[in-house]
Amino acid sequence: MAPYASDDSTTAGEADEQRSGRRTAARYIVPVTVIGVAAATIGLVPALADSGDPDLPKITAQQLIEKIAKSDVEQLSGTVKISTDLGLPNLGGLESGLLSGAAGGGEDGSSADPTAKLTELAYGTHTLRVAADGPDRQKLSLLENAAEYSLIHNGKDVWGYDSKSNEVYHGTSSESRERGKDQQPPALPKDFAEEALKAVDDTTSVTVDGTAQVAGRDAYKLVVEPKQSGSTVGAITVAVDAETGMPLKFTLTPASGGAAVVDAGFTKVSFAKPPASTFDFTPPKGAKVTEEKDAEASGEAHGKPFGLGEAPGHAPKGGKDLDEGPDGMKTIGEGWNAIATFDTGGEGVPSGKAGGDLGGFMDSLGEKVHGTFGSGTVFSTRLVNALITDDGKVYAGLVTKDALVKAADAAK
Repeated sequence: MAPYASDDSTTAGEADEQRSGRRTAARYIVPVTVIGVAAATIGLVPALADSGDPDLPKITAQQLIEKIAKSDVEQLSGTVKISTDLGLPNLGGLESGLLSGAAGGGEDGSSADPTAKLTELAYGTHTLRVAADGPDRQKLSLLENAAEYSLIHNGKDVWGYDSKSNEVYHGTSSESRERGKDQQPPALPKDFAEEALKAVDDTTSVTVDGTAQVAGRDAYKLVVEPKQSGSTVGAITVAVDAETGMPLKFTLTPASGGAAVVDAGFTKVSFAKPPASTFDFTPPKGAKVTEEKDAEASGEAHGKPFGLGEAPGHAPKGGKDLDEGPDGMKTIGEGWNAIATFDTGGEGVPSGKAGGDLGGFMDSLGEKVHGTFGSGTVFSTRLVNALITDDGKVYAGLVTKDALVKAADAAK
C-alpha cells in the first residue's frame, strides 16, 4: 500500500478540501484501525536482547502453561518497554486521531480519559512505569517527552492525569472483585499471555524452546504457533519467570517474517511490595477535572477504564457470534483462521474516478480485489487484513488477503 503524501505546493483551498476528504475517509478506515488496535492487545511484545540461556530444570509445555495459570503475583513494580509496528500507512497524523476516536476520545473529551490515552500504545515506541499491590491498587505511567500520563487505581477511585495539559479524569471502580480485575492496566505481558493462551486448541502447536534471561530473571520460553496455513500470525513467544510463573516478555512475529509486530516486556522488575504512597493522588492546583459520570452524560466515556478491548483474531471450532460490535457481527471459520464479518448496510468504499478525490485517497490506502462476491477493497497491516466489499460487507481477521476473498466468495 502506498502512503498518502501531501504536496507542499497545495493551495489553501485545496488543503481544506484534502482535510475534508480525510475526515470523510475516517469512517471507512475506522473498522481497520479498530481491529488493528484490538489485535495489538494479543501481542504487545518487547524487542529486548536475551542475556544468556540459564540452565533450568526441564519442563513440558503443559507444565509451563499450568505454571502460568497458578502464578499468584499481586505485588510488583518495574519498567516496561513497548514498541508496536502494525505497518499502518502514513496518514500525516490522521491515524492517531482515528485511534483516539475509536476508543471513545474526541475533540470535546478530556485528554486524561484513559480509554483514549491508552490507544497510543497501539503504535510507536513507549516506556511505561508500572506498579501493583493486589487487585485494588495499580498504577501505570506513560513517559513522554517532557510530560507524563498516569493512570492510578486506588480502592474505589480511578484517576487519569495528563501533565502536559494539566487535566484530570476521575471515575470509580466497581465494588465487584471481578470487575476490578478487568480494570487492571493492560500493559503487562501477563495480561497478553493469558489472552494468547485462550487460543490454545487443536489448531495450535505449543512447545518449550529453551530458556532466557529477562530483566535479570531466569525464564523459560513458551512458543505458540498456528498449525493452520493462511494466518498472518507466525509465532508467539512468552518468556515465563522460572520462579513465579509470571510472564516477563511477550513476542508476536508475523508469518511474513521480519521484526515483531509489537514488542512489550520488562526491562526492570521487582516483586517487593510498592510503598502505599505510590498509589496516592490529589489533583494538582488549577487542573481541569472531568468526572466519569459527567463524561458519560455527555457521551464522552466509552468502554472499560483500563481496557483496549479483546482481539477478534481467534475463535473456537465452529466459530461463534461475537458479544460486542456492530449489529449482526459474527465469526466464521475456526482457530487462527477465524474471520469477523458484518454488514454495514450497503455502503462500500468510494474508489476510482467515480469516488472523486476521496476515491483516489482510498485507493492509495487499499488494494482493489475481485471474486465471485463481486469487488471490494482490502486494507492491510502486518497482522490484520480487512476486506470491505462494494455492497458494504466487511470481512476482517488475522488472515491473508486471499483468505478474506475466499470467505467472501463462500458467503455468496
